[in-house]
Amino acid sequence: MRGLTDGRTPGGTRRTTQATGTAVAVFVALGVSLSGCGTGGTGARDEGPAHADAVGGAASSSPAPAAKASPSKAPDRVDAVRLVKADPKVSAEVKRELKPCVADEYPVDVSYGKLTAGSADDVVVNVLTCGDAVGVGSYVYREEDGAYQNVFKAEEPPVYAEIDRGDLVVTKQVYEKGDPVSSPSGENVITYRWASDRFTERYRTRNDYSKAAGNGPTPAPEPDS
Repeated sequence: MRGLTDGRTPGGTRRTTQATGTAVAVFVALGVSLSGCGTGGTGARDEGPAHADAVGGAASSSPAPAAKASPSKAPDRVDAVRLVKADPKVSAEVKRELKPCVADEYPVDVSYGKLTAGSADDVVVNVLTCGDAVGVGSYVYREEDGAYQNVFKAEEPPVYAEIDRGDLVVTKQVYEKGDPVSSPSGENVITYRWASDRFTERYRTRNDYSKAAGNGPTPAPEPDS
């Protein structure tokens, strides 16, 4: 049982007759307790944890309360729409695209994370079109002297930027002549890393999509012979 000792009291001795009398009393008490459990009543079980403190004369020690984990600090939210519209580095075309799709809902995706080794989280903003959700502009903002500064932009649609383990990963879909918006021919995935106060390209991957899978008509099954 938790918190119990062997029932011996450190220091001092008892006579044999006293030990014998004590043992008999303990066995009698245990017999009464067990008979109470078997009579159909609640018996000793109604006593709960307090019963454990009385057995053997040892006081159970209460476990120390578990340490509470410190909640992680939530990043300061920014008004991404206002930030983009006030940014002189953002093209006029992207600003024209940045309009509500439904009521006051703007087509922007915002991510927060560490990209530039600054004291605050950096902000990645992707501006999309309302109808097809095509990325028309991707931007990274870094906090400097209490204000956010544009330190990266990509405005060659379709484009989308993400934070991946401290790197900036930008995906640019590639369209060939005749490709519908929903079916690009492939994509370029470019990984940037912050160094010397700017983003530099580290890796580039080209993925070509299959033109056969999912585009042609499904052939009819052959009849059973």
